[in-house]
Amino acid sequence: MTKGILGRKVGMTQIFQENGELVAVTVVQAEPNVVLQKKTEETDGYEAIQVGFLNKKPVRMNKAEKGHAEKANATPKRYIREFRNAKVDEYEIGQEISVDVFEAGDVVDVTGTSKGKGYAGSIKRHNFAIGAMTHGSRFHRSSGSMGQAADPARVFKGKKLPGQMGSEQVTIQNLEIVQVDAEKNILLVKGNIPGAKKSLVKITTAVKGN
Repeated sequence: MTKGILGRKVGMTQIFQENGELVAVTVVQAEPNVVLQKKTEETDGYEAIQVGFLNKKPVRMNKAEKGHAEKANATPKRYIREFRNAKVDEYEIGQEISVDVFEAGDVVDVTGTSKGKGYAGSIKRHNFAIGAMTHGSRFHRSSGSMGQAADPARVFKGKKLPGQMGSEQVTIQNLEIVQVDAEKNILLVKGNIPGAKKSLVKITTAVKGN
């Protein structure tokens, strides 16, 4: 069943494992999450737990958020996400979830928002091949043919063209948790994860890796 926690990407570093191997890791700060709501088949049509992370400033709270959080004896949270396929019966509203739900060696999926790259051309955005860089080529980094002229006499929807790159939800699967520090609320995840420093990440039990 799914285990999960919300946290913040701190940055990357490297550590030595017991066998002397040097491993690149991403540091995730995950202060205890609070269970705000339990969703069941009878009431919502599916099973999940709703979890909140990081307190909101009082000036940013509204009545609906306050009322929802008060049911769990908590303050309104900045980030609220759901974990499906969790054993709902094992959780209580208001319960705190800390990093020790995971152990070193666990395989997880990490979801975050990738870094925004702004408006990018088709070469950078979609990894298109470039034209010849020689003199007289007249085709270096443009998109190329747009399609048939007479039929259908238009560009198909979904064609890979220049546009906004990055700043989208990305999930990297089957990453390994190298170390868990319950005192400092820190997880060390092997390799890189999506997003900029201080960005929100969602860590869940791997769908495929287990």
